[in-house]
Amino acid sequence: MSLGAASMVANSLAGYTLIYRRAFKVGDRIKVGDVVGDVVEMRQQVTHLRTPKNEEVTIPSSMILNSHVVNYSSLASENGLILHTAVGIGYETPWRQVEAMLIEAANRTKGLKREPPPFVLQTDLGDFAVTYEINAYCEKPQEMARLYTALRRNILDVFNEHGVQIMTPNYVADTQQPKVVPNEQWYAAPASPPHK
Repeated sequence: MSLGAASMVANSLAGYTLIYRRAFKVGDRIKVGDVVGDVVEMRQQVTHLRTPKNEEVTIPSSMILNSHVVNYSSLASENGLILHTAVGIGYETPWRQVEAMLIEAANRTKGLKREPPPFVLQTDLGDFAVTYEINAYCEKPQEMARLYTALRRNILDVFNEHGVQIMTPNYVADTQQPKVVPNEQWYAAPASPPHK
């Protein structure tokens, strides 16, 4: 009982501290440890999150207080949340072309902001490829998963359209033909083209 009481007191004190610190509020998309979700209820002893998979996770206040908490929502409405994804492209492809293609893919992605504009960083000069990171702003953290999917689909389409091979995550040797999907095969069975 004394161990249980100590845990209750710790959670209660942590709950008061969380309320005072205002690290997040109901409706915010946050990450605590490895759990990402929207805050649906905050109580003194626990916080309830709803994950993107529609699971409810209850996290003790003391765990939140002792964990690294990421709040995706707090600055998203003002400055925008930056979504980012990386690709590895061979040295034979001009970096200016790669950056232009990544920005085109971001501009094709509905839900990403046009202002501030997307930007590209070169994050690594590897043994066989340059790693590029596209960064683009969004206002709705709850749509992160959908936006990441749309952005990555557009990256695949733009690189295929220009015949540029994406080499991440692993590269072993040059192939005789670039590993790209020709336009006429984009909707191979059982896929079907979108209705216009």
